[in-house]
Amino acid sequence: MAIAPLTINNVAVKPGKSEIIKIPVGRLPSGNQILIRAHVYHSKKAGPRVLVMGGVHGDEINGVEIVRRAVTEDLFEDLTKGSVIAIPLLNVYGFINFSRDVTDGKDVNRSFPGSSAGSLASRIAGTISRKILPYIDFGVDFHTGGKYLYNYPQIRFSKGDARSMELAKAFGAPYLVAMPMINKSLRKAAWSEGKPILVYEGGETLRYDGLSIQNALTGIRRLLQAQGMLAEQAAPAESLLLNKTTWMRAPLAGMFRWYKCAGHKVLKGEPLGIINDPFGLEALPLYAPRAGHIIGHNNAPVVNQGDPLFHIGYEATSGEA
Repeated sequence: MAIAPLTINNVAVKPGKSEIIKIPVGRLPSGNQILIRAHVYHSKKAGPRVLVMGGVHGDEINGVEIVRRAVTEDLFEDLTKGSVIAIPLLNVYGFINFSRDVTDGKDVNRSFPGSSAGSLASRIAGTISRKILPYIDFGVDFHTGGKYLYNYPQIRFSKGDARSMELAKAFGAPYLVAMPMINKSLRKAAWSEGKPILVYEGGETLRYDGLSIQNALTGIRRLLQAQGMLAEQAAPAESLLLNKTTWMRAPLAGMFRWYKCAGHKVLKGEPLGIINDPFGLEALPLYAPRAGHIIGHNNAPVVNQGDPLFHIGYEATSGEA
């Protein structure tokens, strides 16, 4: 039975074809138009419709590179069924300004479902809500840690959502992390429409991280294979499911050195690092507050009191799909 074309922003993608669809989202003060470029792959057989997207935060370059590389390596060219919408870069404004946010200082991922008459961040979010979310069944949103924060490759799914957990296991990152949904995030806005979004975290801002990029590309293959959308066999997953997380924060300001970094298993009381004052008068050793796995750490050499130092996941169980 023939399937219909997939029509996005008034562009019809015929079965067995792919198109780059350009969606206007605004203009620079110079008058240059800002476009969201969506690579749309529509197979000849009905199946799941999947969104893979990077660059919601403009300084999270790894996410952009992951989706860019998936496109240039033709990962989606031979779908056996279903469709993929691949958006390498959503927040063009942040990208060209090396910024997490858009030019008005607002976070796109705290602006969903958005509005065509709202702030710039809200307008970008609204474009995705109107032009993309109605055409997908689920998706993966690719991120990195924030400024100075390195995240070990991990896939985050919505706590208590069985479908999200199933998809996370299929993706198979080293860590599967159950996380509550954040108000006005893409994940929560899509979930309210019954469309689970996984959040991949790997690396840190403004830097490539080969480990995170490779884990992400393999995870995309596993996920599509599990849906019957790819014929090729992906490497089996070796994952740990972490049901809870906690942040260890700097008890005082100073010069910070870590001994253990993201990806390490730690025991309660194990030395993790040290904070020194810059004059050689004080030294404060840092010890693990509990047993678990470090899923993120701070690379800043100087920290303020209360800054996040280590993100520790615990209650680990096997997450093999």
